[in-house]
Parts: sequence; structure tokens; C-alpha cells
Amino acid sequence: MIDAREKARKLVLGAGWWSGLAALSTPLLAGAGAILMLHRVRRHATSPLGLNSHLSIEPDFLDRLLADLKRRGLALVSLDELLERLPVGGRRAVAITLDDGWLDNLTDALPVFETHDAPFTVYVAPGLTSGAVAPWWEVVEEKVARSDAIYLPEGEGGAALACADPADKLSVARSLMERLTNDVPEAGQQDFLRQIGALPESTADGRRFMDWDEIRGLSAHPLATIGAHTMHHYNLRRLEEQVALWEMSASAAGIEAETGMRPSHFAYPYGYERAVGAREVALAREAGFASAVTTRHGVLHKGHAHHLHALPRISINGNFQRLSYVRTLLSGLTTPLSNRGRRVVTV
Repeated sequence: MIDAREKARKLVLGAGWWSGLAALSTPLLAGAGAILMLHRVRRHATSPLGLNSHLSIEPDFLDRLLADLKRRGLALVSLDELLERLPVGGRRAVAITLDDGWLDNLTDALPVFETHDAPFTVYVAPGLTSGAVAPWWEVVEEKVARSDAIYLPEGEGGAALACADPADKLSVARSLMERLTNDVPEAGQQDFLRQIGALPESTADGRRFMDWDEIRGLSAHPLATIGAHTMHHYNLRRLEEQVALWEMSASAAGIEAETGMRPSHFAYPYGYERAVGAREVALAREAGFASAVTTRHGVLHKGHAHHLHALPRISINGNFQRLSYVRTLLSGLTTPLSNRGRRVVTV
């Protein structure tokens, strides 16, 4: 489902490229390059209500994107190499990151990366890997899509939310996602999902995430880097400080115990402005990570060498699978437009 904001954004991104404005902006605004943010890479992705369609891209689009980046002279480098390049500048470079550790990162994305000899980093949350937590944003959408009504837990009001028709399904799903984002405590999310009946049937379509054997195999791949993504994919801003630090440190320790290598890089599970502030950045540094990436929109500049635990990324959005859109984003033209005029985006 395409809303007015999405239509407007597509118009701006397309116009930015085809008007030539993005090309003119590149020498001034594109900086050292960018970190790309992906989640799922899979053929014929399904999002029953369209609420998570932005999180999946087609392997064919990834293939065309990587070919286009190389054709336009951008270097495809590991995250380690990109960070080494930041203070010195030089040829623009792109590092590719994928959040959460989805199984399709291995089955659908890896062959594309191998074709283009493109390094990439996968940020793993051990709780998702082990099945201790489910991705609530997906299971809520799926539950509403297959239901005529959702019955809230008694502690949440106990109301029945009718969702038999398409408009109601969208409204109820959005309401539940908002509730899980802002109202239900992080540690209570799985219990909430269980009480509304979202969990028992959530694995009917098969496994979502890589298991530890697959992550161990991927960690040995010459193109792959495994990063940390907290233990339970929690919003760190909503946690007490020591709990937040534990989520970071324990995720690195858990990955090290399984793979033999301690992750150097971290991704905040919720990396937008209200979820990552000075406290979270300080905690990522205290946990010993060499870098931490947000979901804040922006290209990279030399100045980011002094803000390695608050790095912006460019989202490769499943609803915007056109090369012209990504070219505009990588030109740097949209960075100040999205960040109150700031060229170097930090917290």
C-alpha cells in the first residue's frame, strides 16, 4: 500500500536523479561514501498488509544495485576497510550491512554478494537466532491478516478489536505495532504476542532466521563479517542503563561463544533519533565495539571518524527498488534535507 508520503518521496528521489541535481550535488555532498542498510533479501517477498514490505528487497534488485555501484566507480568494501578510509578520504566506498540475521541473507543474498565480490556485515541478535524472541513486527502483521478479531490481554484492556475487513486490519495492525513500540515493556513483548495468539502459529511458514551452524559457517566466509545486535532486539532507550549495557555486551559474548570470534561492530536494533542518544552511544563504546550504526539517514564524511558509535546509514527500502532512487540517496542530496540541514549526521 502506497501512502501520500511514500509517493512524494519517490517523486523527490526520482526528480533528484533525472533532473541532474543529484549528479551536481555528488562532489559537494556525497562525502566518503555510505553504509547501506538492508534487512531481508528474498524472492517474491510477502507482507500480507504491506506494513513490512519496506524491509525486503529482491535478489535481482540487489544484483543490479551492486553492478551499478561498481559501474559508477564506488568501491565495495568491508566495514573495517570503510572505517579505515574515513579519516583519509579518497575513492568513495560503500559498505553493506544486513540487520537481524535472516535466513534469506544466506540463501538469497550471499550468492549475489559472491557474484560481485562484495563484502558485507550481518548483525545478529542471539535471541532471534535461538528463537527465544520472535520478530513482533512480522508476527503481529501475520496474526491480524489471518484474523477477524484480536482479543487484547486483560492487562491491556481486554477489548476485542474487530479486523475482518481490509481497512480494519490495517488500523488494528498499526495500533498493535504502536502499542508494542511505545507501551508494552520490551521484556513483556513476547508475552503480549503469546496472549493475543500471535506466537503459536507464527512458525507455520518455516524458519525465519539462520541457526548457529549457519552463522558459524557464514562467519568463516571471506566476504562476511558478523556483528552484534543486542541479545533480544530491544529498544535500548527504553531499558535501564545496566540492562542496556548487558544487552550489548552479552550479545557480543554469545556470538563469540558460538563462532569463536567476538564482534567488533554493533547495530542498534532501533536506531532512529528517539531511540539512540548520547547514553546509548557511550554504552556501545563501553561495551568495546569499534563502531555502531544507527538507522539515521545519511552518507559518511571525514567528520564521522570522530563519531564511530553513531554512524548513519542509507536504507535500501523494498518499496523503493529503483536505481535512480539509490543514486539520489548516495549523492548526499537528501542527507541535509532529512537532518535539519546537517551534513555530518550524528546523535
